[in-house]
Amino acid sequence: MSNIIHTDPAPTLDDVWRLIRETDRQLKELSQEADRRAQDADRRFQETERLLREQSRETDRYLKQISKETDRKIAKLGNRLGEFVEGLIKPSVVHLFQERGIPVHKIYSDISADDPQLGLATQIDLFVVNKTVCALIEVKSKLSIDDVNEHLERMEKFKPLFPEYADKIAYGAVAAMVIPDDVAKYAYRKGFFVLAQQGEMVAILNDPNFKPVAW
Repeated sequence: MSNIIHTDPAPTLDDVWRLIRETDRQLKELSQEADRRAQDADRRFQETERLLREQSRETDRYLKQISKETDRKIAKLGNRLGEFVEGLIKPSVVHLFQERGIPVHKIYSDISADDPQLGLATQIDLFVVNKTVCALIEVKSKLSIDDVNEHLERMEKFKPLFPEYADKIAYGAVAAMVIPDDVAKYAYRKGFFVLAQQGEMVAILNDPNFKPVAW
């Protein structure tokens, strides 16, 4: 009995071309699918980036709002502290200067001046005065060297802005609940009286031999 071997017919040229076309079609479909997925991924990436930018802007707006609100509360608290310290010091000021041989008898709170022609403006927390002498007192909850320097500038502006006191001797003073030693010494050297709370009293910290600068 003989064995019959069946063999597939050899591919024709048309078969080869069909295979090439089919392979090319499949490759194009794969390429299109890859492009579609890449475009979809790019859209998702762009959308994520857009959402992150919006979130970042919203976070920035929120932080700025919180910062402004915090600054406002701090400024309000600082004003209240300043008013509190001013209220503690004001009743003693005239007597303290009189003890130092400066016979002032009037005291004013929060006087200000603004002269556009001179380009000058200032505000004085406490102002004590008599016929020949006056003193400008800057009041803080905690005194700093910057505060002392600002008061020096205030003293220079005083007579140009308040010409009615031009014939008076003007002294400077700083007052606070808290005055670091280095700041107190700096104020001494600049010729200012330094006032601070000592126990339940307010006192001038300068020694009896202190010679204030006159403006």
